[in-house]
Amino acid sequence: MKCDLHVHSIHSGMCTVPLLRRVCRESYNDPREVYAILKKKGMDLVTLTDHDSIGGAEALRGYADFFLSEEATCRMPSGTTVHVGVYDITERQHIEIQRRRDDFVCLLAYLTERRLLFSVNHIFSSLTGPRALDDFAWFEAYVPAFETQSGQMPPFHNRQAAELARRLGKTVLGGSDSHARPSVGAAYTEVPGARCKDEFLAGLKAKTAIASGTSGGYLRLTRDVLWLTAKLFQERPWTLLFSPIALLVPAVVLAMSLDDALFARRWSARVNTSHRPRLESMEYLASRPAEVCAWP
Repeated sequence: MKCDLHVHSIHSGMCTVPLLRRVCRESYNDPREVYAILKKKGMDLVTLTDHDSIGGAEALRGYADFFLSEEATCRMPSGTTVHVGVYDITERQHIEIQRRRDDFVCLLAYLTERRLLFSVNHIFSSLTGPRALDDFAWFEAYVPAFETQSGQMPPFHNRQAAELARRLGKTVLGGSDSHARPSVGAAYTEVPGARCKDEFLAGLKAKTAIASGTSGGYLRLTRDVLWLTAKLFQERPWTLLFSPIALLVPAVVLAMSLDDALFARRWSARVNTSHRPRLESMEYLASRPAEVCAWP
């Protein structure tokens, strides 16, 4: 069975880029269109992983092959931010995840206690800002799955994520990370022999999954940003006054891509070695009041 485990819809909220956060959405994908595209591309199961939202579920809950997921924006003990994919959840679990997402340790305790499958997404990308060495130690010790085939990340990023997952014995996942319709289904996760959702998820937990599909890169990202720009103009016609700025998109994306490539090379070189980052998690957990975050 195949499933794109990282795909966004219009319910992912507003863009986080300064100056655009009040006018441009993270995604303009309609949930029903996403479903139709994924089925056309051969996905046996469908999920949405919107940013801190399950709003897209209302349109798809009637499909037997749909299950609920989300991408939670989490605060690490170091103060950095990470995107965590959480799969096959209930509406109540979504509420609890959102209550805890600003405290990674509390979120970790909840996800572990509930035996939910979760992953760190685009682990070597600067998308969510700075990273700390201790973050990778937390990932190594407590996160069961890594996204190793992202449809938005360049091949180098995906290779390094796969190498880290292999070295640490993590479940590997694939997903398109599509915010724009043209990229939906570009990458996905396959569990050979699975015949239903429960067997698919069991295969993920048993580490029999295969991360498949294509990587991203400058050209795909530029295309998607231009697609999002066109959708912005369509939704808010007054922004056409600023349409000449769209000519700068290729240059801006190139600058962002180069910065992200340097980020990936720097951090992958630090963690994909025989040296393992030091984690003082036991001391950190011991310092926290038990009533705030009970470890399972």
